[in-house]
Amino acid sequence: MNSPLPGDYIDIHTHNSIPVAGIFEVENLMAHENRDPSGINAAVCTAGIHPWHLNEDNRRSLLDYIRGISGFPGLIAFGEAGFDKLRGPSMELQNAVFAEQVKISGEFNKPLVIHCVRAWNELLEAHRDARPQTPWLVHGFRGKKDLALQLLRHGMYVSFWFDFVVRPESTELLKSLPPERIFLETDGSGADIKLIYSKVAADLGIPVDRLKEQILNNYRDLFIKSDVITML
Repeated sequence: MNSPLPGDYIDIHTHNSIPVAGIFEVENLMAHENRDPSGINAAVCTAGIHPWHLNEDNRRSLLDYIRGISGFPGLIAFGEAGFDKLRGPSMELQNAVFAEQVKISGEFNKPLVIHCVRAWNELLEAHRDARPQTPWLVHGFRGKKDLALQLLRHGMYVSFWFDFVVRPESTELLKSLPPERIFLETDGSGADIKLIYSKVAADLGIPVDRLKEQILNNYRDLFIKSDVITML
């Protein structure tokens, strides 16, 4: 499996990646786009059914797409999958299709990337009900400290919303969380991942190179260890 190198900036969640030296991107494939994973620029990818693009008519074809590319060598996780109370179909349908993606991630022993907007109770309830065997990574997080700590207590990892994490109000949150459970991302926004790393490193009082090393270790713990277990 292609892996980040020491010294790389890891962008854990992006779209339509463009290769840049020294930046390791994880491309997110959305099932409704029906893209061929062999054609992406990034070395690795995740794939999932985003609640914005889910309805009763396409639920089966979207699940078929996820299963159809589950054997792609560069697929390191499923998702983004999850819940959105501002945009998307009924919560009943979101719950049902989310549960299917949890099942698939367990079958292939790969983590699940989470999208969640104003549905944290539903997410935590789904986690309690599913008792997943693989860890979950909440992407685009911009919530409060208590919520972040609650997610971590459930064994989840957190990747911060690119715009939120560079604001001064994110500093205290960053300082309060164990660094071995965090990731950084651009979400395909065009934001500069290097500037994001610089701000977060300054908040944590460590050099950028130390933050790179920490997030590389986090990547290995979340994605590569589970892959090794699968091969064994």
